[in-house]
Amino acid sequence: MIDIIQALQHRNPALGPYVIVLRGDSRARHPTEPDNLSPEAQAWLDAHAPGARLSTETVLIAPYPGAMPSERILTVLAFADARQLAAFATAWTGDAEEEPAEG
Repeated sequence: MIDIIQALQHRNPALGPYVIVLRGDSRARHPTEPDNLSPEAQAWLDAHAPGARLSTETVLIAPYPGAMPSERILTVLAFADARQLAAFATAWTGDAEEEPAEG
């Protein structure tokens, strides 16, 4: 993952040092518009990380050491500071919490 972040930052320095790559199955991504955030994730960003930027980036990366690099398209969130990135990761990258069963 560190290689991917370094490749992203090298290709687009404007992203800054605080970036996170969203997996295709991330809860933060819109279910039918994967180039957008879900309304809930966008509302969270608006409230807790104003200025965070969503972008689509292309990088060349090898799937394993010594392999031929191939182009990958990634969905990236860039944050203003480490605190915002950590708060987002805590809120959005784990499994959704289940509501306790009544009973």
